Amino acid sequence: MDFTFSDEQEALREAVRAFLEREAPPSYLAAMAENEVGVSPEVWTKIADLGWPGLLVPEEHGGLGLGLVDMTVVLEEMGRVPLPGPFLSSAVLATLAVRALGATDQLAQLASGELRGTVALEEAGHGDPVDRVRSRARRNGPDWTITGEKPLVLDGHTADWVVVVARTEEGLGSFLVEGPLGEAVPTLDPTRKASRVVLDDTVGLPIGPIGDHRDLWRRIADDGAVMLAAELVGTCDAALALATDYANDRVQFDRPLAKFQAIRHKAVDMLHRAELARVGAHYAAWTSDVDDPDRERAAAMAKSYAGEAAVYVTGEDIQIHGGVGFTWDCPAHYYYKRAKQNDVMLGYEGWQRRRLADLLLGVA
Repeated sequence: MDFTFSDEQEALREAVRAFLEREAPPSYLAAMAENEVGVSPEVWTKIADLGWPGLLVPEEHGGLGLGLVDMTVVLEEMGRVPLPGPFLSSAVLATLAVRALGATDQLAQLASGELRGTVALEEAGHGDPVDRVRSRARRNGPDWTITGEKPLVLDGHTADWVVVVARTEEGLGSFLVEGPLGEAVPTLDPTRKASRVVLDDTVGLPIGPIGDHRDLWRRIADDGAVMLAAELVGTCDAALALATDYANDRVQFDRPLAKFQAIRHKAVDMLHRAELARVGAHYAAWTSDVDDPDRERAAAMAKSYAGEAAVYVTGEDIQIHGGVGFTWDCPAHYYYKRAKQNDVMLGYEGWQRRRLADLLLGVA
């Protein structure tokens, strides 16, 4: 089985990398970390003009009609920055959601980049992000109203609409709520903005097929988790490059740090974990695109391993830098914070491993 990328995918990678080097230098990252929106209108417009928000949108709805493997290429490069802004929440999570739910009007909006969406799925607690949903939706005359709390909605305070997941008498339901929603809250990763959303008889428009949407949201969460893993592969690459460059430049006791055995061992361990994370993310993206029977296990493996690997690699990057690695002048902290936050989103690595064990052992 050939897991190398096609010429078209490599050309896409080169285009994304060149764009980000030009439009998202370290000064932009620092500025957007302090910005409540997390993206400048100019940069978002350029991203939209390139068609990347519509990468996962079918061609008949104005998108490029590509798959998760192609999005993996884009997110690896964005993870190398790590890119601030709503690309993940809108072009990935919201797009996966409305595509699975058959909300074609919203697909066209997302593809153009003129409007941005996001998803309000996760609630307080640990474990399965789908089973943790406790928000309730009920009929109130001609409308549906939703009550509950979503403590972390990516870009909810700037999105044009939000897909809210809530329980109904039939199971899980999906509702489109006009945004923006909630107030901005501080996050561990300052480049990834989020809001806390309190729903108090908030009116929502039901979308998707009739019946329980649990299986749909399980698939959306899996695909979203694989995309988080892909982003973390890029984060690992950038952290490793930053550490090795510093180790080669920094001289201690008349020798570069890279000549010390302890530093060399750290670098090898970082590379080892980054490469295994890469293989897992690529395989999981492929299994989703082709609906392989191994898809669920691949998603659990990719998310669990990439989350743990990225925290390790970015943490070792800080250690190799020594005291300077703990300062804001060094970008190492951005990679570590992105790794930590991605790890806990859509099922942290501990739960993903338990889930994988259940899948392997056939435990319901």
